[in-house]
Parts: sequence; C-alpha cells; structure tokens
Amino acid sequence: MIRASALAHILGQFLIVLAGCMLVPLVFSAWLQTDLRPLGFSCLITFVFGAICTISASRPVTDLSQREGLLFVVLVWLAVSFFGALPFYFSVFFSSFTDAFFESVSGFTTTGATVLGRVEVLPHDLQFWRCFSHWLGGMGIVLLGIAILPLLVTGGMRLYRAEFSGARSEKLKPRITETAFALWKIYLALTLAEFVALRLAGMKTFDAMCHTFSTLGTGGFSTRTASIAAFNSPAIEGVVIFFMLLSGISFIQHYRLWIERRPRVFFSDLELWLYLLVAAGASLITFLSLLQQNQLPSAIALRNSIFQVVSIMTTTGFVTDDFEKWLPLPQLILLALMFFGGCTGSTSGGLKSARIMLLSRVVNREFKRMVERRGVFPIRLGNQVIPENTIQSLLNLVYLAFLVNFVACLLLAAAGVDVLTSIAAVASTMFNVGPALGTVGPAEHYGHLPAFTKWVLSGCMLAGRLEFYTILVIVTPAFWRK
Repeated sequence: MIRASALAHILGQFLIVLAGCMLVPLVFSAWLQTDLRPLGFSCLITFVFGAICTISASRPVTDLSQREGLLFVVLVWLAVSFFGALPFYFSVFFSSFTDAFFESVSGFTTTGATVLGRVEVLPHDLQFWRCFSHWLGGMGIVLLGIAILPLLVTGGMRLYRAEFSGARSEKLKPRITETAFALWKIYLALTLAEFVALRLAGMKTFDAMCHTFSTLGTGGFSTRTASIAAFNSPAIEGVVIFFMLLSGISFIQHYRLWIERRPRVFFSDLELWLYLLVAAGASLITFLSLLQQNQLPSAIALRNSIFQVVSIMTTTGFVTDDFEKWLPLPQLILLALMFFGGCTGSTSGGLKSARIMLLSRVVNREFKRMVERRGVFPIRLGNQVIPENTIQSLLNLVYLAFLVNFVACLLLAAAGVDVLTSIAAVASTMFNVGPALGTVGPAEHYGHLPAFTKWVLSGCMLAGRLEFYTILVIVTPAFWRK
C-alpha cells in the first residue's frame, strides 16, 4: 500500500526547502527596496504548509517502494509548481492563477513559455524568481532534495531514476546522495563560469545572473522581451551558445571529464558526436537558407543560424531573430529539433540523441531481419549491448510521446486554436522548448490562449519534463491496485 503519511512528511520537507529558495529573491527584493509582499507571503505560506506536513505526518521507517517513488516525484513537481506560482499570483502582473501557474510550470520544467507580453514590466525580484526557477528545475527539484535531505538516502535511487532524465541512470558514486552532490558541484561550477563570462562579454550583473540561470537550466526566460536579441552582442551570443551546448551534454559525461579527468571517455561518446554533428548540420543548412532568403551579411546569418539551432535543439528557447519570418525549410528543421533534443542525462528536453540513435538502429535491424529471417542482430550502443526490455521501453516511450502530442493537439484544436499553433505549441511545451510557430512564435507569447489550453499545455510541460512514463503511470488502474 502507498503510505500517504510518509509521502506527506517528505513532501513537507521539500516545501520547506522551496521556502528557503524563495528567501534568495526575497533578500534581493529587500535590497532593492521593492514590494516584499508577493515573495514574502509566498515564502511564509510555503513554509507553514511544509512545516504542518512534516510535523503532522509520520516519518517513513522503511525504504520507499517503486510506486511510492513514482507518485512522490509527481507530487513534488505539482506542489513546487503550485507554490512557486504564488509570487506571480500575489503580484499585479498576472491576471489569474491560471497564468501564474502556467508561468511557474514553465519555469520549473525549464520550458520558458510565457504569458507576458512585456517582460520588462516585472520588478527585478520577480524576474529573478522566474529565472531562478529554471536553474532549480534544470538539475531537478527531486535531485536537489536527494542531495540535501538525509531522509531520502535509502529511497533516493528510486527517486533519482524516476526524475533524472537519461537512457540509464548511472550511480557515479556508491551512495545516491554523493552522486547528487557530485552533479550539483559541476552545475554550480558551470553556473559561476557562465556568469563571469557574461560579465566579461559586457552584460550587466543582474542580466548575467538571470541569463546564467536560464542557460544552465536550458530554459528560455529572459529579462528582456526580445530575449538575447535585445543585447545585439556577438560576444554575449557566443558565450550563451557555448554554455547551451555544454548544458545539452549529459552531466554523467561532464563528471567523467571534469571530476574523473577521463577526456578519452568523454570524447569517445557516440551520443555526444551525434549531438554535435546534428547541431552542425542543421546550422549549416539554416545558414545557407538565410543567405538565400535575405541576402544578409554572412556574419549575421551565421550568428543567427548557429544560435537559433543550438537554442532550439538544447530546448533552451532563447532567440536572436524571429524565425517565423524564415523560409519553410529552416522552420521545419527547428520544429524537428524540438523533438530531437539534447543528450540523455542533460538539463535539456526532447527525445534525446541516444534514443534517436537507438531508434535508427532498431529500424536498421528490422531491415536486416526482412532479408535474413534467422539472423540474430543485437542492438549496440558503443560496446554495450542494449537489452531487449530497454528497446521495448524506448518504443513505448516514443509511442507515449506521440500519443500525448496527438491528444493535446486535439484538445487545443477543440478550444479553437488554429492547427499550426496547436501542433507547434504542443511540441514546444511537451519538449520544454518555449517559443514555437503560429500565434506563439518567438515574437509572441502564450497569454492570449484560452485558460483551458494553458492547463493542457501545463500538463504537457510536466509530462515532458518527467518523460511521460512517470506522470502517466499514476493514472493507470494497475498503479492503484493493491
């Protein structure tokens, strides 16, 4: 049986941690002498609710079961999104809780889709909170909790596997808390490095902080409505491109490169090479298309093509140009890159490069079987033979992704949203990209959509961030059967 009291106790501790995270922008707000009430009330409510859950519910004495781990991950993301929306809701800049919740989900899932027509209207403390939610959600709220809550030492691996995206959730160290700490150290080091690089490139301190949070989390929230295009700086764009690429690489590979000092293992990773080759190829085609379309100077066309391809492929969602004005071919390439995504075990969304590689090898194996029906053709990734149950899980994941995509598109179309916007918005939110096509393109926002569609797209963001299995399994009768 699922121990509701045990889950409530742990959830309460997570909410206390979230309240502690709210103190960061709250202190920033006090320093700026802005209105403290939105963040202050939110922090207090979150802490009180977390304390009540922690005190009133009993502490688990045994390890979390598989079902409890899956349910808890979903509960954490729902609770964090709900309480994370309170600062927006208590402000005067969001007209309804629907909009506040959408913005919060978009932040923590690192999607970057916004309901705001003008971002500059927000005070600095709320802008800080928006981008900070990207940074927290990038490595994962649950992974953060595993790192700081000793309670989860025994059940941590189940939560780690349920939340942390990856083809294989590897334990880099014997204890799961040590694994979480190791990944967070790398995350913090990259954060500091990008902040310094952006400052050196000419970005102001506040802007550098916010864009560092968004880049490392592969979100898309910016302090400017025009996103990175507002700075019009090749140096800033170069820094952001570099760190978007790093954020799209598996943090397991980062661990091997920076901690274990095994560059040969890092650079021999097949997924990494596929990821880089696809980015390079898509950038080249887009570059040639931009030259053909606008007769732009080659330097500007190259900047726009590389930046936009890397931004969409890593599901970060920053923009330097309105790609809705591009030719159909590069638009279609960007739409395809939303599905492709970064590497497994990274902060990016999408299906992930390793899975695309495995899918291509599964198709190739079926071609071989049609010719040699008695042949045995194992699927390999490097030197590793992939088990058949992993292949089956991969095919199921792809099926679920397209099923969610199709159902969500139908729901948006039923609400009166045009076909192009429905397809692009669903793909963009379920793979945590942000800007799309149609009426939610890079120069538009999601605020004009009906409230119903915002809840549907919020569900898409959560489903995509948890990679479909985790959130969909809890609605099946088998999950609740004793």
